[in-house]
Amino acid sequence: MTFQSKRAWRLQEFAAHGGNVNCLALGPKKARLMATGGEDRKVNLWTIGSPTVTLSLSGHTSGIDCVGFDESEEHVVAGSASGTIKLWNIDKAQVVRTLSGHKANISALAFHTYGKFLASGSLDTNVRLWDTRRQGCIYTYKGHGGRINCLKFSPDGKWIVTGSEDGTVKMWDLGTSKVIQEFKQHSAGVSCLEFHPCEFLLATGSSDKTVKFWDLETFDLVSTTSCEAKPIRQIVYDPKGDALFSGAEDSLRVYGWEPAECTIVSVSSGEK
Repeated sequence: MTFQSKRAWRLQEFAAHGGNVNCLALGPKKARLMATGGEDRKVNLWTIGSPTVTLSLSGHTSGIDCVGFDESEEHVVAGSASGTIKLWNIDKAQVVRTLSGHKANISALAFHTYGKFLASGSLDTNVRLWDTRRQGCIYTYKGHGGRINCLKFSPDGKWIVTGSEDGTVKMWDLGTSKVIQEFKQHSAGVSCLEFHPCEFLLATGSSDKTVKFWDLETFDLVSTTSCEAKPIRQIVYDPKGDALFSGAEDSLRVYGWEPAECTIVSVSSGEK
């Protein structure tokens, strides 16, 4: 594997909330809309490139721990420290659903690719599946031994994949509500996961400072990156799947596949 080093600069900074900013999400449709959640109990919506909030949504009684958009960007969802989830219609700026059932902070949220379903993970170690057309939990998935740090629906919508502080990744079949595969090779909490947009491949990032790649046809471990200096916080594939971006506290690595290479982008607080 070849290595290249580049430097990145901060382009913009602005005050987003009246307290700590706990989470953010980009709209999946055009990536021009951003939602942020803060300790001030608000969800703020932004147009990328503008420092002015376009819409501020309230209703939660505790800090916002995670946010997300549905595929159409018609709705935004937020989970709070109280374990409550609220779903807003963006055009009407109205709460359309309040979902209760978790017993601790909401730590992960994901919309189903096709159906009107929402998955949530919590510090209570459980994953819940909700039908957003009604105020009810369809199923509760139990089995992790630590907080749920991340979850995703598979691209075909048949599985939920969850990553936990217990260091495991579980794949749940939506039809049977059972675990069909479990990956235990990480040595610390799993912080993020991402499906390849074109291949039957899953990437997982962990506090053990590595990213692992899994073949979803054989469920084999394909490869593991060398250790970062600090835990992996987030990973994402580019739209074509040619590269994976891996973010740690103070660095960004870009892993390419053909030819195999890693571009190390150091993060600077200065401006270009």
